[in-house]
Amino acid sequence: MAAELHIGRIFGDRRTGGGERMLALVLCLYVGIITLWPLGQLLLTAFRPGPEGEALGILRDTLAARATGPAFWNTLSLSLISVGISTALGVTLALAVGLMRMPLRAVLSFLILMPLIIPSQTLALSWIELMGAQSPILRPLGLAPAPGQGNPLYSCAGIALVMGIEHMPLVFIAVRAALRSVPADLVEAARIAAIPPRRILTRVILPLTYPSALAGALLAFTAAVGNFGIPALLGIPGRVPMLTTLIYQRLNGFGPSVAGQVAVLALILTLMAVAALMLRSAAMRRLRVPLEAGRPFAPAHPAPLWAQGLLWAAVLPIAILPLAALVMTSFVPSIGVPFALDSAGLDQYRRVLDNAAVMRAFQNSLILSALAAALCLIVALPLAYLTARRPSPALTLLDLTAEAPWVMPGTVVALAMILAFLPPLPVIGVSLYGTGAIILIAYLSRFLPLVLRPVAAAAASGDPAQDEAARIAGITLPRRLTRIFAPSVAPAALAGSMLIVMTALNELTLSALLWSSGHETIGVMVFALQYEGNSTAAAALSVLSTLLLIALCALAELLLRGRGADALPWRA
Repeated sequence: MAAELHIGRIFGDRRTGGGERMLALVLCLYVGIITLWPLGQLLLTAFRPGPEGEALGILRDTLAARATGPAFWNTLSLSLISVGISTALGVTLALAVGLMRMPLRAVLSFLILMPLIIPSQTLALSWIELMGAQSPILRPLGLAPAPGQGNPLYSCAGIALVMGIEHMPLVFIAVRAALRSVPADLVEAARIAAIPPRRILTRVILPLTYPSALAGALLAFTAAVGNFGIPALLGIPGRVPMLTTLIYQRLNGFGPSVAGQVAVLALILTLMAVAALMLRSAAMRRLRVPLEAGRPFAPAHPAPLWAQGLLWAAVLPIAILPLAALVMTSFVPSIGVPFALDSAGLDQYRRVLDNAAVMRAFQNSLILSALAAALCLIVALPLAYLTARRPSPALTLLDLTAEAPWVMPGTVVALAMILAFLPPLPVIGVSLYGTGAIILIAYLSRFLPLVLRPVAAAAASGDPAQDEAARIAGITLPRRLTRIFAPSVAPAALAGSMLIVMTALNELTLSALLWSSGHETIGVMVFALQYEGNSTAAAALSVLSTLLLIALCALAELLLRGRGADALPWRA
């Protein structure tokens, strides 16, 4: 009662609370418009009758088309090969970082996570510059391809390798989390029993990490299936079709007239991703080993210098050398000129910054990412509040629906937006296709889980007593949300919002299908410059966007100061 009176005095309002049902209806309407309606249009388009009215005609014609088979098998096989690379690298690096005590371990972890933080197109471009005939790093060493030879990355093996490196952090994060949950008492008991360290690793530690490694591998497969940046920059020049690039090329070449065909291709992508996620969920239920909470395992002795050196030697070529090649290429005065200190300069940066389309892309990306973060936060706070404080099957279903666009490949989400918002909207009769609004709606749909998940986790771990006391005291729902709930989850909300800004700023998969003249984004401009052969300008723009991303990472660390930072990828 004292708490109720205290809260009542704070707000000066003892009117009856309520409004949860109305708020839930508004949230249902919002999620329905930006998620259910577009995905519903995608399904309806994929299952439309054929030109002569035959049932499932478009579906059957697309599956029988000559281009569909090779794109499907390339997507499946290269994704599986990339998962093998991701798993081997991720498990090895996670075990090395988790089991060895060494200085600068946080820096090493950040470098390992760099492929996850850097945009897909920038990562692909950096590897192209590293492995090409004009490589500023391999050419002086005599290791670059001979002039006139193609880049070895323009191949199936190159696509699988770069995708494997990009998605490796997903396995690394999963295994590192599993290592942190290994009880120290279990390892110490094995040591007391005089079990050799190698057998402790193979018989005690590794079996406890197998479920997490499998879960990370399946998550990496889901990401590989929906990857667009790497298959576009490596597969299109190398003539290696994949489903994401086939959708892009069909829409780019024929426009909305092939909406039915690309909807079927998008449906195939979705089924592949959903199958992997369902397998991941089943594997985690069956294989997870329950452990008693206790003191987490930590390495007891410093790692030998040779082991530390070997680990750094493995990480630096993955995290630093490609970016170094990208930076050096950006200093080259023109295409085809090898890098040299006496000719290096800032000419490419000046040309990029003098380009009106590039500057417009920076402005558009900053505005769209900031708006997406703010609006997603406004939606995530009440949705997380209702899910945590007023749980029900309907709200659980709404929460799962809101997460669907993040689970699906980005190409599928972009296509769904085209199908939903290409026709004129009811009542107002205006089409959003070709405007910045359709990109913003796609961002709102896809990136909502990035802030919803950390806020929901913070809400679930919080104490509901204060909110319940405020409700009994008659405090209105808006004031409970803004004065009690929002401050309690503020660090997680800020972390999720910053993650949306960093993700949306250099996003390519959605923008590549939705952009139009005047509404370019940074990712689109990097892709366009590289696609038209202006690799030095693309390198300069990629370096600028990467510097902006690193500045945002530093800003996120400064704002959070350790509170709620677990939502950030390098803190996971």
